[in-house]
Amino acid sequence: MSRIRTRSTAADQACVAAVDLARRAVEEVARPAEVGEHLGFDSEGDRIVTHFFDCLDRAYKGWRWAVTVVRAARARVVTVSETVLLPGSGALLAPSWVPWNQRLLPGDLGVGDLLPAEADDDRLAPGFTATDDDSDRQMIFEYGLGRARVLSPLGRDLAVRRWYSGDAGPHSPIAHAAPAQCSTCGFFWPLAGALRLGFGVCTNEYAPDDGRVVAADHGCGAHSEATTVPSMIVDQPPPILDDLGYDLLPAEAEEEGAAGAEGVVPNGGPAESAGSVDESDSEPLGHS
Repeated sequence: MSRIRTRSTAADQACVAAVDLARRAVEEVARPAEVGEHLGFDSEGDRIVTHFFDCLDRAYKGWRWAVTVVRAARARVVTVSETVLLPGSGALLAPSWVPWNQRLLPGDLGVGDLLPAEADDDRLAPGFTATDDDSDRQMIFEYGLGRARVLSPLGRDLAVRRWYSGDAGPHSPIAHAAPAQCSTCGFFWPLAGALRLGFGVCTNEYAPDDGRVVAADHGCGAHSEATTVPSMIVDQPPPILDDLGYDLLPAEAEEEGAAGAEGVVPNGGPAESAGSVDESDSEPLGHS
């Protein structure tokens, strides 16, 4: 068994010395003021060398010019093969490309926009797929009349996680402050199928989630039985009345003055006139 021999090729000296040729090639592509000092070279193969120059353009900070020069076999003339601008360490780069369907966020779809679902979307399954729930099977399994694709178990689980962890779940601030859960509310309309135990639709027009899917253990202040739930506000203590002392009001003083003028003393007895004489001291008329 023969051993494979490898031979490391040394950098071609003619290509290494072609620094001025490489600089002129860069200056033809970029402005002369944007080409900086020579940063070195890299041997790409037999008679192939790439020279690097600093890029002084402020818009491409951290980038460098790369000029590849070659020399043909048994030739003395070095020629330019390629001139490119490459990012160096610490160069400002654009973010990696992300497919459009992964960049969408809830609410990005507007009027007239189309969002087609891929043929191999894991969230969907063929319409004739059998389900574990009888009610779901009755709605989905329709020969020739059903939908082409329906929600798959994976799509159902993703929806459940999204709804339960969102604003309509039990961990939102409005649910923590609610007097009771949606499962005990008269405006809660349970969903049909496998999700009927955990989710429903709010039908209260005054609730913030009216017409939306809410979790059964969600809640808000518009609960149908909120009036029968004990109030969370502490009752005010009764006022303290002082029944030992009293103050005379101006209306009472006027009534006392009017009563004295009519011959009634404040203690309730009749008032005696200043010129009245006791009947026992007076003598009867006509006697001496």
